[in-house]
Amino acid sequence: MNNDFPWRNSPLMKAARCEPARQTPIWLMRQAGRYMDDYRKVRRKTPFLELCKNPDLCAEVMLTAVERLGVDAAIIFSDLLLILEPMGLELEFTAGEGPVLHNPIRRPSDVDRLVELENVEPLEFVIETVRKTRAGLDDALPLVGFAGAPFTLAAYAVEGGPSRDYRRVKSLMITDAGAWDALMQRLCRAITLYLNAQIDAGAQLVQLFDTWVGCLGVDDYRRRVLPYTRSIIEAIRPGVPVIHFAAGNPALLPLIRDAGPSVISVDWRVRLDDAWTIIGHDRAIQGNLDPAVLLTTPDEIRRCAKEILDQAAGRPGHIFNLGHGVLPQTPVENVVALVDAVHELGSLT
Repeated sequence: MNNDFPWRNSPLMKAARCEPARQTPIWLMRQAGRYMDDYRKVRRKTPFLELCKNPDLCAEVMLTAVERLGVDAAIIFSDLLLILEPMGLELEFTAGEGPVLHNPIRRPSDVDRLVELENVEPLEFVIETVRKTRAGLDDALPLVGFAGAPFTLAAYAVEGGPSRDYRRVKSLMITDAGAWDALMQRLCRAITLYLNAQIDAGAQLVQLFDTWVGCLGVDDYRRRVLPYTRSIIEAIRPGVPVIHFAAGNPALLPLIRDAGPSVISVDWRVRLDDAWTIIGHDRAIQGNLDPAVLLTTPDEIRRCAKEILDQAAGRPGHIFNLGHGVLPQTPVENVVALVDAVHELGSLT
């Protein structure tokens, strides 16, 4: 990477490298979304899947959000499940139900019909979204690319949509090691290809979302997930920071560290200082305000932000974020209040 690029020494990139920065950087998961009027106007005219396949609109909604909020990075506007379409799964986003895969993997033999992603041509609209967002973004702000982690994508592929108990994916994982390995290996190759293509198109760092992995116990994660996630992180372009976000089970944190990410993103179920002690202060940390706090008042938001910043104690390597995405009911003014509070209270100069 060219060291002359302004984004390279931005607060967020320095934090990702555990280097001292002038202030604690902040960006938010789902920072462009249903809580914003501009986004809702776009969605009234454009179904979600159609929006995701329109690079001009994807770049527009994210760049608008970055300007409105004053955050320290953009993340591409896309969806975790888009990668599953060219692999042969029929994806639909339905009102009230969310994503549905109409031909899920339900038997071990179904893994054989998952198409190998040979190149990113079927996902060129995402790669173009990266290019257009990077082109429209201030040179000093980094751009985050992302993909679903292999377990979460496998869970969607097997369950066919949201799940409360994950019984189908756990059953496949536990009862047929061969089918599970074949599924995870195929997903890993696709995710690696996809993330490196985003980097080549202009992303400065990437995040792996393992939103559903918290349903697993430590032993299952160690044996049946960790090796695959590690293989992706090891294959990412050298020098590009990888953020690993896993929700729901703080007991997995030592193993997530073992997967090798540059930054570990934690949710609100664990204190930030406790999480950092667990993963080690030689690794950057991201998080971890409960998104529900943004439904309260500016004073409460400021108080809770200060608690987290106090836990970080000014140590290099903290990226402020939520413990999950911005909730749709969130007032935009409250998000701006959070960003302003972090920039003020998190000044390290």
